Amino acid sequence: MSSFHAALFLHLLGVLTVVSGIAVAAVAHASARRAGDVGAVAALLGAARTGVLLAAPGSLILVGGGVWLVHLEHLPWDTHWLDHALVLFGVSLVLGAAGGRTPRQARVLAERLAAAGEPATPELRALLDAPRARIANAASAVAMLGVLWLMVAKPA
Repeated sequence: MSSFHAALFLHLLGVLTVVSGIAVAAVAHASARRAGDVGAVAALLGAARTGVLLAAPGSLILVGGGVWLVHLEHLPWDTHWLDHALVLFGVSLVLGAAGGRTPRQARVLAERLAAAGEPATPELRALLDAPRARIANAASAVAMLGVLWLMVAKPA
């Protein structure tokens, strides 16, 4: 296997891991919003956390493989599509981190309520339905889709 193929493999492995993690987190959070039982909410938000924990190392693999590809292809760092992809990737990470705070608070509350045998509270429902977190997470996903488009299309 050549260095190029190894770098490309790592980069694509990172992409798949990040996208998979984002998908797991999004589906689990959406399911938690619809769940009626506080124990189910806690379990689903725990699964969302697993998705986030999958995406984090995937980001490192993605970036490492990408940097290696840039080096191997002697691609200038000021290439426009690469600059935009890096900025969008950073924006996606920041928005995802910001959007993940409220679901994390909801998970902690749901776990506490489930352990005490209490039903879902209006506070839990408000955390699950928080518009700012939903907008931040949706914007993060859109930014990541933009990164994917730039990586594939490589517009001038």
